[in-house]
Amino acid sequence: MPIYMVDRNLPGISQEQLAGAQKAAIETSRQFTAQGKNVRYIRSMFLPEEARCMCLFEAPNPQLVKEVNDAAKLPYTRVVEAKDLTP
Repeated sequence: MPIYMVDRNLPGISQEQLAGAQKAAIETSRQFTAQGKNVRYIRSMFLPEEARCMCLFEAPNPQLVKEVNDAAKLPYTRVVEAKDLTP
């Protein structure tokens, strides 16, 4: 299944808010999957100096990833296909 990167600009976000956003992404992905819309949160990376966060999701298409993030009320600037090169 394809991997998609969700790019976010999060100026002024606290560590607590960042943890809450991650929890929302995980839980909303689980809810979608339980409803038969297969999407999986993989992980996130946060760049504090740029206030930028990149989250990886596995899903059949980018629209489903957008729907998960919209349902979780998480802002994003783009959703693009990515190649995970983890060995």
